[in-house]
Amino acid sequence: MIEFRDVSKAFRNRKTRKIVLKDFSGTFPRGRNIGLLGPNGAGKSTLLRMIAGTEFPDKGKIKRTGRVSFPLGFGGSFKGTLTGRENCRFVARIYGLQTRSVERFVEDFAELGEYFDLPLSTYSSGMRARYSFGVSMAVDFECYLVDELLSVGDADFRARCDAVFSAKRKTASMILVSHSMKMLQKYCEMGAVLSGGQLRLYDKLEDAIIDYRQVSNGELDESE
Repeated sequence: MIEFRDVSKAFRNRKTRKIVLKDFSGTFPRGRNIGLLGPNGAGKSTLLRMIAGTEFPDKGKIKRTGRVSFPLGFGGSFKGTLTGRENCRFVARIYGLQTRSVERFVEDFAELGEYFDLPLSTYSSGMRARYSFGVSMAVDFECYLVDELLSVGDADFRARCDAVFSAKRKTASMILVSHSMKMLQKYCEMGAVLSGGQLRLYDKLEDAIIDYRQVSNGELDESE
């Protein structure tokens, strides 16, 4: 369970103030897979980082029951100056796992070759995606936060992602940010819409999709 208690978040610069979330209280229930929708720039990635605890709200509290992943697809979870192997060891120590076991899994899954022992700052975006997914799958989280990551990479990588993630989902739930209709319907039964600083939760995904289409200029991608 992930519970928000009167949570607010905004960004400021010299001219404007962008409100991501304003005075939201609500619960993402345990064991439900939730599709998170919203217009571009609404703050969906920021919301995932707050849920993960890698970014803090300006006001209010977020209570997590169970082990929540870092956002898959968010490179800020790792140190760019460290190698892929060194980042694996760092993550393993944080979660109390055997470092060698985590290293082997990520090295085999991501297929980075010699880059596994080079700094993450040298990785391409595709390599970072494979690495991020591999590290997250090496840890048994109770809730996975996924930011569009399942739609990147070539067909072989997506197939491997789907296979390992399907196995994880037998014992874990997820919060998924995606603009792909088919992906949302495949993985999620609940929905949430973030727009204009307001977050609305729906017990049925289809109700969230209807809401999203009313607040967004764009349509969901139904081709993937």
